[in-house]
Amino acid sequence: MTQFYDSHGTAFPATVLTVDGNLVTAIRTVEKNGYSAVQIASFEKRAKNTSKAALGNQGGKAYERVQEFRVDAPSVNLGDVITVDIFAPGDVITATGISKGKGFQGVVKRHGFKGGPRSHGQKHSEREAGSIGGGGRAGGRVAKGMRMPGRMGGDRVTIKNLTVLATDKENGVLLIKGAVPGKRGDIIELRAL
Repeated sequence: MTQFYDSHGTAFPATVLTVDGNLVTAIRTVEKNGYSAVQIASFEKRAKNTSKAALGNQGGKAYERVQEFRVDAPSVNLGDVITVDIFAPGDVITATGISKGKGFQGVVKRHGFKGGPRSHGQKHSEREAGSIGGGGRAGGRVAKGMRMPGRMGGDRVTIKNLTVLATDKENGVLLIKGAVPGKRGDIIELRAL
């Protein structure tokens, strides 16, 4: 992330995203496939590590990531390369990615519990969850959905209503107002609203 200053001198928090060439490898139609979608491939890799079926589906080249996006009416053609030009400053977009994994965490960090009191005989239970059930509440069992310690992060997260601040067509760079899910180097799906 960085700061971006507009023409009035207002500073905005911004995320810098690199938009590599995304190749349209297939177009699904309702008549032929039963649904309408566009298949996009990115990050070319060695062909010897790819099956012949995948190579045939991807136009003879191998790609790290191939994904379909459902669309009502495809506005691209087979073989088109989608670059940063499809976005313009002021566009409102949606960003989807995998959030940062934080490992096994307790209830204070994972769910925002405040913990027990810091006085009156507390020894090792300041950050404990407290009661998780009992005879009255759930009939002597732990109810489904009980907030407890566990693995945190690594979830698919979607952030809506992000604004495009600037685009750099030469370097394939996109500046988005605010933060997007994931760590540096992760793949982010961008959708125009």
